Amino acid sequence: MGLSKTIWASPAEYLVRHQPETPVLFFAPAILQATARRFLKGFPGLVTYAVKSNPDEAVIQNLSAAGVRGFDVASVYEIELVGRAAPGAAMHYNNPVRARSEIARAVELGVRSFSVDSRSELHKLAALVPAGAEVSVRFKLPVTGGAYDFGAKFGATADLATGLLAEAAELGFTPSLTFHPGTQCTDPMAWAAYIRKAAEITSQAGVRLSRLNVGGGFPAHRLHEHAPALETIFDMIGQVTAEVFGDDAPALVCEPGRGLVAESFSLATQVRAVRDDTHVFLNDGVYGGLAELPLIGIIDRTEVRGPEGALRAGAPVPRIVFGPTCDSVDRLPGELALPGDIAEGDFVIFHGLGAYSTATVTRFNGFGLLEIATAMALTD
Repeated sequence: MGLSKTIWASPAEYLVRHQPETPVLFFAPAILQATARRFLKGFPGLVTYAVKSNPDEAVIQNLSAAGVRGFDVASVYEIELVGRAAPGAAMHYNNPVRARSEIARAVELGVRSFSVDSRSELHKLAALVPAGAEVSVRFKLPVTGGAYDFGAKFGATADLATGLLAEAAELGFTPSLTFHPGTQCTDPMAWAAYIRKAAEITSQAGVRLSRLNVGGGFPAHRLHEHAPALETIFDMIGQVTAEVFGDDAPALVCEPGRGLVAESFSLATQVRAVRDDTHVFLNDGVYGGLAELPLIGIIDRTEVRGPEGALRAGAPVPRIVFGPTCDSVDRLPGELALPGDIAEGDFVIFHGLGAYSTATVTRFNGFGLLEIATAMALTD
């Protein structure tokens, strides 16, 4: 990510000093470490970080410093990255479909935990992974609660998962289960439904489950009026696991990405134009740091500051907001309420942008260059 050595008090201080014409992503390590400690304190098991959401070495190093000892990796690149940034950390290769060369390289690098959701992939693992390694069968359910569902691409049906779990144990692997309740999931009952089904699958497979990975999906704070109730979700996971498994309760694992990293970054964009006092054009959009907004909805945790740093205080006006490219798809979803006195040259700061921003940014149309700065705090 190329962080500068200067640590700014806040984004406003940096913006006034530099007047940047390209978007700036502000990283607050203290916020990242505080969020990590919240998970470590509240979740009743092992907390691992989904590297894909923000695969920056500074992020991994700060999570490691806060006490995170495990990482969910989806590629050889991520395995090598974690090996450099957090030596000795546990790695779970939970992309259910991998090339044989990728599996072999992961084994060479010391990975001993893999997920699977099909017989063909289980047989690949059997040929390449040492006995005793963890094989975590990923299953899916038709539950709601997330902004979007991973079930269309990943996850075995409950019946298939039962057979895979039994076969994994027969092959000499350590049998586990995993699931993902859906991105930005705000309903604790989604986890409850999955955990209850996990107990049924385990019973029908006739095995003793080593671990249950309750996935990612933990929500970040995207809308002012809906702060995530993480502790409620943590409590639900612990209570239902104890209820349905009893004395045979498996060890619990979670793999948050967005829920861990989002709050520690804010994105500052600049207003390129206010077209006839209606549409607002920014110097970043859905091909850049705001790439995932069309998928999971708008973030309304914004502030608008003039070039001199003062907050705009005009009455909010719903605006259609466009990014800088010539593609009409480059539009934020719906309308965003922005101060009525917003003007060209102002800075619009989006909070909670640490996940899927640097990881998915493009240089389409020549835009997408992000400056990176470190800040003590992200709001004044």
